[in-house]
Amino acid sequence: MADQDFDLVVIGGGPGGYVAAIRAAQLGMKAAVVEREHLGGICLNWGCIPTKALLRASEINHLLHHLDEFGFAADNIRFDATKVVKRSRAVANQLASGVGFLLKKNKVAVFDGAGKLAGKNTVAVEKAGKPVATLHAPHIILATGARARQLPGIEADGRIIWTYKEAMVPPAVPKSLLVIGSGAIGIEFASFYRNMGAEVTVVEVMDRVLPVEDAEISAVARKAFEKQGMKIITSAAVKGVRKGTDNAVVTVEAGGKSQDITVDRVISAVGIVGNVEGIGIEGTGVKVERTHVLIDAYCRTAEPGVYAIGDLCGAPWLAHKASHEGVVCVEKIAGVPDVHPIDWDNIPGCTYCRPQVASVGLTEEKAKAAGHAVKVGRFPFIGNGKAIAMGEPEGMVKTVFDATTGALLGAHMIGAEVTEMIQGYVIARTLETTEAELMHTIFPHPTVSETMHEAVLDAYGRAIHF
Repeated sequence: MADQDFDLVVIGGGPGGYVAAIRAAQLGMKAAVVEREHLGGICLNWGCIPTKALLRASEINHLLHHLDEFGFAADNIRFDATKVVKRSRAVANQLASGVGFLLKKNKVAVFDGAGKLAGKNTVAVEKAGKPVATLHAPHIILATGARARQLPGIEADGRIIWTYKEAMVPPAVPKSLLVIGSGAIGIEFASFYRNMGAEVTVVEVMDRVLPVEDAEISAVARKAFEKQGMKIITSAAVKGVRKGTDNAVVTVEAGGKSQDITVDRVISAVGIVGNVEGIGIEGTGVKVERTHVLIDAYCRTAEPGVYAIGDLCGAPWLAHKASHEGVVCVEKIAGVPDVHPIDWDNIPGCTYCRPQVASVGLTEEKAKAAGHAVKVGRFPFIGNGKAIAMGEPEGMVKTVFDATTGALLGAHMIGAEVTEMIQGYVIARTLETTEAELMHTIFPHPTVSETMHEAVLDAYGRAIHF
């Protein structure tokens, strides 16, 4: 073990940490990453990427059972859950190894172990309780991520009650399961297992599913999920879980009434907590609120020379948010001219259920609450030729404009591949585009993206196809 000096040390090699280190290296800084488990973090190994592989498999299963609609027929349709999981893990492993290659290519030093602050400008690295290295740097970025929040008395045991981790590697698809929480993680797993044939019940404490989304989009989503056979209970609380040998009885209370629901497995998806323990922030100026580190718009903590990015800093808990924070943070440190502060209102949210949900900016409700007079546009997928041809007529696009300035305050979408389309509205907001420029933009035909144009036109009474 030896002392080593760097310009920047990043604790955590997830989508925030490794991107920050690579950008630092591009700017001529000597950078290091300390990672205790997997390069790529939760996102590449146990989150964004492997879940998308699973969801792709479930979409194929859904299509195979609807071949007749497209003029095809197949007999004895079946799947091998082991192979479905194996492919998901292979995809994750491929990308995680790619992160190692990128760090090496950019000459970023990687230390295998757990890092913690150990005095001013110092990071101590340990592995299995043994010291690995002491690193010195004037700039240290905390990127330690977060973990699943556990409900008291309903803690995951990995057998009957699952977190996202166990839900990603099932030995078999259970015949029935109950998902606690209808945020992005909960609904994605609910969608995966329902499309794979499981009976699914979703319990949400708020009054609607996907509660951070626009209320109108949430209502469309609920209708779609229930049409698929999901049972959804909102304004409800799970009061207890009695575990059996190979099942569980879940007590759910809603509307003043209590009911017992028997299922094979339970998935707990009730949010996450920041990994603030064991990283040496005690005695520093770093402030923590509700398990998340507080930062400014350049990711600076209240401790000079210490920064924080990603899930550690709270919602939205998104990989692309972490990566962007990493870049902004490093560029500010390096003195890059005209670094824009992070605009958290301009971070797109994507949920990869069926149908997909995507959004950016303010919901209609929040726009009005902020004092805006608004113009709202809507366009349904059933009015779009490409969506009908694809057999995906379920969905809509909603736009929210400031009635005075024409600024695009928010955009909300539900339907096939909307997660691939939301970036159009994100770019529009980044460029401070008004309704005029969006109206004058020529959208290609036939594409599902035409719904985006029509939703803008509709806000001003000009929709053509609806």
